[in-house]
Amino acid sequence: MSQILSRVAQLVRAEAALNPIGIDAVFNKAIDAEVELGDARLNLEQEIELRRSAENQIFGFGKLQPLLEAEDIEEIWINSDSQVFVSERGLNRQIQLQFMPGELSGLIERMLRPVGRRLDRSSPFVDATLPGGSRLHVVIPDITRQNWSVNIRKFPKKIRTMDDLVSAGMVSPRQAEILGEAMRGQKNILVSGATQAGKTTLLSALLDCANRGDRIISVEETFELRAPQVDWVAMQTRQPNLEGIGEVSLRRLIKEALRMRPTRLVVGEVREAEALDLLIALNSGLPGICTIHANSAESALLKLSTLPLLAGQNISMEFIKPAISSCIDYVVHCELLANGSRRIAEIRRLLPFDGSIRSESLC
Repeated sequence: MSQILSRVAQLVRAEAALNPIGIDAVFNKAIDAEVELGDARLNLEQEIELRRSAENQIFGFGKLQPLLEAEDIEEIWINSDSQVFVSERGLNRQIQLQFMPGELSGLIERMLRPVGRRLDRSSPFVDATLPGGSRLHVVIPDITRQNWSVNIRKFPKKIRTMDDLVSAGMVSPRQAEILGEAMRGQKNILVSGATQAGKTTLLSALLDCANRGDRIISVEETFELRAPQVDWVAMQTRQPNLEGIGEVSLRRLIKEALRMRPTRLVVGEVREAEALDLLIALNSGLPGICTIHANSAESALLKLSTLPLLAGQNISMEFIKPAISSCIDYVVHCELLANGSRRIAEIRRLLPFDGSIRSESLC
């Protein structure tokens, strides 16, 4: 079957170079030729499998295409040609999938071609958004020991509403009520949690609770968020080019967002010094929501109070602590449970500043 697939792919690509508009007809002709005139005798089931594999190989991303199309698979990661793992409904497992030598690198190059990114010794890392919205991250040797390391994080095409999260058991009816009122009341919300805890899913559901007339400006490292508002501008960071120029950082995007007349600012995740720019924006009266990696709601506040220090030596705790207390209204902590399900573990409301950052648990 692999030899037949290779012949079909070679024929289609050769013909498509001469007649790119008629590639569908060329594809069907190549399949028919193998089925009717080829040496191998293919039954109907084998013909269907050949057509599916050929479509993935020529028009999609080869062996990865079925994984990308599977709705229950949330993330794919590859450690070597024979070590492929997936996260499915929050649970991780290795799958039986083998790449031929050079096959994986060819697929990655095809993925990167539309976004103008490349991988080589001078640029061994890449972050990119695939056409379907998935996030691709790749590291190559000699940064990795021997093999290419590939991660593909998938995101749902449809926004999961707060009602959906209640039905799934991630959010309780009382929690949904509190968060809905907070969004409609233009409150500032910090969403915390570990990797895969559902922070981005909750962030999109929170935006669904906001007023439809809001002008949303979102900034992220790579596009992940979904928003139902018509007046929504999404921006993502950009890595420097091979000459080391052209970088667009999250700090820069936050500053640019303030010039775009937003009624709500959304920061996909604060990791470093951009926390300072976020606090300044929220203290100017602009409502916002963002996520942060943390193990609890209280540790999220502690982390948010230390990240701005990365912006420079002239930043002091005397500014940061009252700034957090005055601009963050709620902290929502998400958890990934052992069985793969997710839930909101806690919602805390910040109290007036009295020299320290204080909060109370609501539910």
